[in-house]
Order: sequence, then C-alpha cells, then structure tokens
Amino acid sequence: MPRKRPNIVWYCTDQQRYDTIRALGNQHINTPNIDQFVEGGTAFTNAYIQSPICTPSRASFMTGRYPASNHVHRNGNSHFPDHEVLVTKLLTDAGYNCGLIGKLHLASAASGSEKRTDDGYGLFEWSHHPMPTLDPEFHAYHRWLRDEKGVDPVELYSSVNSFCCDGVPAELHQSTWCTEMAIRFIDEQGDQPWMLSMNPFDPHPPFDPPKEFRDRYDPDKLPGPLFQKSDLERQKMFRNICQQSVHAVDPNGVNADPAEGERQENTATRPPDNFNGREVIAAYYAMIELVDEQFGRLVDHLSNLGELENTIIVFHSDHGELLGDHGLLYKGCRFFEGLVHVPLMFSWKGQYQAGLRSDALVELVDIAPTLLEAAGVEIPYYMQGKSLHKMLLGKADPGHHKDSVVCEFNDALGSAEESVPTHATMNFDGRYKSIVYHGHDLGEIFDLQEDPGEFHNLWHEPGNQDLKLELLHKHLDAVMATSSPGIERVGRF
Repeated sequence: MPRKRPNIVWYCTDQQRYDTIRALGNQHINTPNIDQFVEGGTAFTNAYIQSPICTPSRASFMTGRYPASNHVHRNGNSHFPDHEVLVTKLLTDAGYNCGLIGKLHLASAASGSEKRTDDGYGLFEWSHHPMPTLDPEFHAYHRWLRDEKGVDPVELYSSVNSFCCDGVPAELHQSTWCTEMAIRFIDEQGDQPWMLSMNPFDPHPPFDPPKEFRDRYDPDKLPGPLFQKSDLERQKMFRNICQQSVHAVDPNGVNADPAEGERQENTATRPPDNFNGREVIAAYYAMIELVDEQFGRLVDHLSNLGELENTIIVFHSDHGELLGDHGLLYKGCRFFEGLVHVPLMFSWKGQYQAGLRSDALVELVDIAPTLLEAAGVEIPYYMQGKSLHKMLLGKADPGHHKDSVVCEFNDALGSAEESVPTHATMNFDGRYKSIVYHGHDLGEIFDLQEDPGEFHNLWHEPGNQDLKLELLHKHLDAVMATSSPGIERVGRF
C-alpha cells in the first residue's frame, strides 16, 4: 500500500521542446527510458509554459502563480521576492524533507552564486550550469569533479569551445552528477516523506553532448528545422523584439566553428550568425538521450528499492528551444510551438492512470497545486494554477482542463537590435494562437489546425477581421485573468 503522503521526484530539464520523445511521435530520437515512463504514466501532449525564459517560467511553476502576479519577469533579477512562497517551502512546512540538485535560477547567478530565498530545501546541491565560471565554493558539481573524480573543472571544459561541439565524457557530465547525488539523497531517507527537485542543465545550449552520444546521430538522416525562405524577411519586423536570435538565417548553412585555438564566448546565450540546423538537431537529440539514460538510472533505482508505489514522478522542461525553426536559435520573445510547448508527464504506480495521453490544454503553473493536493496539503488561496490530481487519478475528464493557455514575456532579456523593453503576451485555445507585442505595431495569429508550422500570419489577412476581434477579446480576458486580485478577502460589503 502506498504511504499516505507520497515521495516526489520533480525532474525538470532545461530548454527541452515538446517534440523530443520517441513514444510521443518523434521517431528520429532515442528515449527508451522516457518512453517506458510515458507508457506507465500520463502524458499531457498540450502542456504550455508561462514564460519563454528560464527565471519567470521557473518562478511560475514553483509558486503556482502567473508572472503577472508574482512579478518575476526577468532573467538577471538581484533576488527572488520574499513575499512569494515556493511550493517546496509549503511541502517542507508540511513535514517533507526537500532537496535540490542542479539548477534553481530564481535569481541571477552572474556573481558566481545565487541568492537564496526561503526555499525550503534542506539539501542544496546547486549547479546553475556546468561551466567553470561559477564560484567553486557554491558550485556543487565542480566540487564533485575536483574532490571525488580528481578532475580540474577548468581543464575539463577547456575543449568545449563552440556552440555545437563534443562535450565532456558521460561519466563526468553534469546530468550524470545529478543522478549520482539523487541516488545518495534517496538512500539517506528514513520514514519522513521527501521531495527531490532534479534540475539538470541539458539540453540547454551550448549543444555539447559527449562524443559517444553525438556519434549516434547522423545529421544527414534527420529532418531539418521548420523553415521557409519567407522567414528571412518576416524576422526583419522583429529586430526590436528581445530575443537571442535577432536575425533569422537559412538553417541549411554551415556551423560557425571556431578557428584553430579560437574560443567562442557566451555560447549558452549568444547563438552564431550561421549554423547547420541538422547538425544542431543531432547534437540536441544526443543531449536528450544522455538525459534519458540518467533519468532511467534514477527510476530503476527507485524500482529496485520498491519505492515506485510510494513515489510521484513528474517530468517536464522549463521552456523549449527554437532549434533552427524559422531560422532562429535559442529563446526570447517569440511564441512558436518549439519554444512554448513542452513535455509534461506524471507517474505514480498504482495510483495515476497508466498509458494515458491527454490532449487537454494544461500549463506548468498547474504543477504546484497538483503536488500539494497529492501530498494532502491545502492549496493556498493565492495559488492560481489548477490541480491535475483528479484527472491523473481518473476522476476527471482527461480531455479538458482549461479553455486556453497564456504565456508572457515582459522585459525578460535585453537583446533587441535597439534597447527597447519588450512586453508581449500569447493566448492559445487549442486551435488559434494570438500574440500581441505591446507597444509595437506587431501582432500574430496562427491557425495551428491548418498551419501547424506557424508560417502564415493571419493578423492582417483580408476578411479575417471578425476572427481577429473575437480572438483579441478572448486574449484580453485570458491575460487579465493572470493578474491576482491580491490579499485574501474575509469580508463582503
């Protein structure tokens, strides 16, 4: 029989698109362990993020509140607001032993460490990213390399000198370290329920899988990015919209490999001027295959301990990756499917439905209330997400959860051609996606039923004014609904 309060493994990858799992339709990638996980649990095939940038997305799913309410809109914030409450703090207060392994990114790590809030984590094995630019006093992954593996992190990463290249060996990889630390944490637990946040950096750029994984993918045998020549002209309208790829290029070009002895800088945030889309996709898939291997190790360990019946496992990503679609790389203020649509799966053996593929519209903001309800913890009045727990148990309609999903970008990056703050919002109802770039004479409407590649913008299409007005009315209502009314009301007058 399961415990009254289940353990929780919360596995969040970084920058993983929705279409990167073989069991969910991508026959070009190898993800056997995630595939098995999908078959044993519930997969939400229409899961959407609340911001296409790391910090606001993570703040949203860890508070169960939209960016418009928690006011965590930017990467690079000096701190996380003290008045916002993380779900991990609520679980700790309810008697859970919570641990973090890998990235947190609720505040800036530019100084080499990240200022913590009252996050509830008893174990804090922090590794914002694997590169040797962080303060070694705080970088748990590098301490492991140095103290347990006898490896100099600076020397190890000296060969990772391009945005798309061979990375460090699998046995020394940050994803591997995450699993090693997770197994230790689990083995040290007693009767107290526990929650473990697993946050590996992959498949975030640079695209640097171990060579043996990169060699498993032949770029010439992979389909290329979604691209039409018209994308080159279309992107010129967005030159003052903040994004890491300011200019679109033909993704069928060549990789901008550095010359002998030359090192490319800021490869995690600054994409090259030219790239070969298929080579990028091959490296990206290889990174995900390594994540799959390490995720499988963790699930197998829980199975060998007989803990799967007592453990909820949730797998998702904080946002996606443009991956050459429309001539763009990385992320920013765009709302194409590759960036805003992510994987989301849950498993609780013997409790949650197995083998279910739900096409209901869901959001990452729904994760926090789901975990609280599953743990028997009261969902606070200020939490805006809508729990998926009853649907997972088979006690609610698996075909409908929300009428639409919302995503917002509010001055999250500063990488436009001109330094103009960008604020944009998206609403998607399952067919039509409306996007408003506030303060700019720019808007987009895509009919994903007829145009799944999002090539045909209906915003200015003659004869569509009635549709546009209807969608913008719904857009306004949906976006305004993400703003919390604030303090709980106890009196009515």
